[in-house]
Amino acid sequence: MHLVQRAAAIVLTLGLGAGLTGCGFHLKGTNPNVAPVTYANMKLSLPKDTEELEEKLNIYLAAAGVKVNNDAQAYTLRVLDYTPRRMELNGKLVETLLRLNVTFRIEDAQGNPVTEPRTVMATRTYQYDVATVNTDDQEQTYLKKVIIDDVAQQIARQISSNRLPLAIHRTAAPAAAPAAE
Repeated sequence: MHLVQRAAAIVLTLGLGAGLTGCGFHLKGTNPNVAPVTYANMKLSLPKDTEELEEKLNIYLAAAGVKVNNDAQAYTLRVLDYTPRRMELNGKLVETLLRLNVTFRIEDAQGNPVTEPRTVMATRTYQYDVATVNTDDQEQTYLKKVIIDDVAQQIARQISSNRLPLAIHRTAAPAAAPAAE
């Protein structure tokens, strides 16, 4: 009877393993996502006062296998729009909404768009009671860092997974032929 239980355990284990394999499950492993070979060498072009985003992008892109440098032949990750927003709903409790929208695209060495512009967004909210000790500044400073980190991770993931739509190259329309008289 002991042999029957052992055989049942083996059959059950093999059946579950085959079921997981059949549905496409696989272990991720320890390797991070690797950026496509095309984007293996990249430089950053960001607006003023975005040093924190630049620092985080350097970290996350390097982790994805992108070599960030100022090589003249490197692709450029250009941030087209960096828009932080802060909105408050006042009352006994003040609710603050922090939002960061970043629009970016990848350009080739000549400055031509390789990908369509893509916007990523991160949002965080917090509440505080105005009648108690005001921790608004500390909370806001912390959450701004979290939002910037989140946006940098989203950008790096989209580049490493190669999920950016390619730019549509628009060529000039051919000139109309002169009408015959």
